[in-house]
Amino acid sequence: MKMFTTQLTGLFKRIEDKEEFSFEDGARLLAQGQSIYLVGFREMKAVEFEALEGAEPLKGVSLDIENATSADRVLLFTRSSSDQEAVELAGKLQEKNISFVAVSTSVPDGQLEEMADVHINLQLTKALLPDDFGNRYGYPSSMAALYVYYGLKFTIDEILAEYE
Repeated sequence: MKMFTTQLTGLFKRIEDKEEFSFEDGARLLAQGQSIYLVGFREMKAVEFEALEGAEPLKGVSLDIENATSADRVLLFTRSSSDQEAVELAGKLQEKNISFVAVSTSVPDGQLEEMADVHINLQLTKALLPDDFGNRYGYPSSMAALYVYYGLKFTIDEILAEYE
């Protein structure tokens, strides 16, 4: 547990350091929309639940992406930038001229980060802990995504407070 905590803290620090400007750019883009639509693929549904049902929900967020227009913004979470479902959704968003922020781990064959208006890299290229056989385990993608979600939420809240 101690090693996992150390590695997880290092992951959060890496995201903070390497994605600092993307947090700001992403939050500004999302704050400009009439509504924010959130989409989480697979384990990233955890972010959807937090945004809607958490102790501090994201104001004005919706999951019903079919209603999104070019005046709205989309926040998309998936494990890797090569996720085919996410790339297909990104293509549909581009066709509708809907700006979006994508959050995923950048991989060499991933298209998502190139398609997104702003991409935030989860920096999670492999599981965090080594086992006795040279393998790795402990791949906390939803924890990393929730960390990014809160970074975006805090920044969006600050931006919107300036305009109130």
